[in-house]
Amino acid sequence: MRISRRELLHRGALAGLGLSMLPRRAAAQPAGRGTRVGRYATLGRTGLRVSDISFGGSRLGAGEGDVVRHALDRGINYFDTADSYRGGDSETTIGNALRGQRDRVYLASKTYTSASERRDSMMRSLEASLRRLRTDYVDVYFNHAVNEVERLRNPEWHEFTARAKQQGKIRFVGVSGHAGRLIECLDYALDTDGVDVILVAYNFGQDPAFYQQFTRSFDFIARQPDLPRVLQKAKAKNVGVIAMKTLMGARLNDMRPFERGGATFAQAAFRWVFSTRSADALIISMTSRQEIEEYLGASGWQSAAADDLPLLRRYARMQGASYCRHGCQDCLSACPYGVPIGEVLRTRMYAVDYGDLALARSEYARLPAGAAACLSCTAQPCRGACDHGLPIERLLAPTHRILTS
Repeated sequence: MRISRRELLHRGALAGLGLSMLPRRAAAQPAGRGTRVGRYATLGRTGLRVSDISFGGSRLGAGEGDVVRHALDRGINYFDTADSYRGGDSETTIGNALRGQRDRVYLASKTYTSASERRDSMMRSLEASLRRLRTDYVDVYFNHAVNEVERLRNPEWHEFTARAKQQGKIRFVGVSGHAGRLIECLDYALDTDGVDVILVAYNFGQDPAFYQQFTRSFDFIARQPDLPRVLQKAKAKNVGVIAMKTLMGARLNDMRPFERGGATFAQAAFRWVFSTRSADALIISMTSRQEIEEYLGASGWQSAAADDLPLLRRYARMQGASYCRHGCQDCLSACPYGVPIGEVLRTRMYAVDYGDLALARSEYARLPAGAAACLSCTAQPCRGACDHGLPIERLLAPTHRILTS
């Protein structure tokens, strides 16, 4: 794999990191059976008091309601889903599992809207979600995976949300994003006061401060140089912030041999998010009781534990040149055929890192343009376009084949 000079320097710097660089407290304790939510956070101006570690439903299929009920039993009260997750099965499963418990939970769902979509179509999508969720309202309704400002400028979206609020079908409006124009979209949403909550990809591998505090004068590429600024702007405007994609690719199996003293990689990544004070809460896909118990082991923490940094450092060193940074714009204009490189690689992450081919294919099918053009391309235009060393030219065509076969 070709590694840029910057990435090589980056790896060398990370290899020498010490534990004194992050605020920390006592060693983490192993999470055991019966672990519960340790903190509830106010979600900005919504006033909603949500579990700091909450339920992500992107990988939830039909007949998996037991996982949802277990999360509720452990104190999780915020459940995030979307009309596209598992073709609607995620919403249906959550709706069935939480039937009779509506007053104990907050429900969030999402829909993808184009820049030209009409309000009636949006309302039909919302009403279909409400039927699947077995409720007459959702607490937060997100414009899903926004990666172009034109979608936020669409007056139909604003008319739709105003009408849905008036009819009591939604309480608060959100925007979610994790792609190349993320900062531009979030700035617009916040500057126009068009959002109550933002759901944003945020992890230790995206914030330049995670690296800059170790590298001093080195000129490293900032994964998301403006992300901390935008998150602070949201805080200043009292807009709720929920973090997602907190595991930087979720390759947990790579880290199990290195976990020590009760700290797991997932818990360390969650504690890093909370230690920055930039997000009110985070969502994470939960697919088993065991995952719920592990993840809630980090609930209530707002600083790093003693054993966290070695895990984060090792993970960054191991995965630094194979992980596509959501929101990094290095490759945005590299393809003359308009292939959305970052978005294609995001769907590859779902297939390869998450091991979730169904989710990957579903998300890939939603892209306005895929990577079909890469099948007949010389692969020269995008070669070297990633300053982090990701071999784009070797990944796009196989991704298209896998996700369309």
